Amino acid sequence: MLPFEKMSVNEIVSEVHDGALLGVPADYSGVPMSFTKELIKKKIKNLKLYCLPLTTIQGDMLIGSGCVAEIEAAAVSLGEFGQAPRFQDAVINQKIKVRDSTCPALHAQLQATEKSVPFMPLRGIIGSDLLKYRDDWKVIENPMKNSGKVGEEVILLPAVQLDVLVFHATKADKNGNIQIGRRRELATLAHASKKVFVTVEEFTDEDFFQSEVHASASLPALYVDGIAESANGAWPCGLTEKYSPDFDELKTYSLAARNQSSFDSYMKGFLNAENLQAAQ
Repeated sequence: MLPFEKMSVNEIVSEVHDGALLGVPADYSGVPMSFTKELIKKKIKNLKLYCLPLTTIQGDMLIGSGCVAEIEAAAVSLGEFGQAPRFQDAVINQKIKVRDSTCPALHAQLQATEKSVPFMPLRGIIGSDLLKYRDDWKVIENPMKNSGKVGEEVILLPAVQLDVLVFHATKADKNGNIQIGRRRELATLAHASKKVFVTVEEFTDEDFFQSEVHASASLPALYVDGIAESANGAWPCGLTEKYSPDFDELKTYSLAARNQSSFDSYMKGFLNAENLQAAQ
């Protein structure tokens, strides 16, 4: 008997319900594109995306497919391929609610949940226009007097707990520990989530925690609710030390997503494809 739950991608998708607050990793952190594909096919609605700290094609696809009601992020773009067209259209036409944020703020809110405290203080946003649009962020006078500054302001950011986190990784060991390498933000996301599911390129008959080096680059199985094998599961995004992004496909998407009709046509082919193109 396995010491963890081995699932299919569709079984992970079934754990995400309408209106869920979904954790979204950055394009360099292991984007679960095979999961995203099946989530769109499920016709999920009213998702709230919490991006750490940004999203690219994954978020744009979900928004263009009508799956998203709200997004909190520091940025939404297609990187060197320009702006995220379906996100832009949704903002301009007020189809979604945008909670604009910063990288440190997004991390801080999750870190508050990690530490089981109701809020996290942060200085860096003082003086920013963001404060005009975030009534959930509170400015107070620093109650600690050892700073030597009179009337110093700090911002209190509310703790955020995600309903579900899904990310893609290179491999899981025989005990369900996940190799995440230097992507420690995935650990932060996992610690602040009610449920965590991972798609991986492969399962391996190792124990990552038998090695100090591997242990320090792993997310313990304690934080993982289920794992599904999905070869090339980040395509067309890349996966560190496994395969590079498919720049031709990303360019094709960026052009197709410029209007809703060509986006819909692209997505019909993307969703109905038997398998994702083999990652290079």
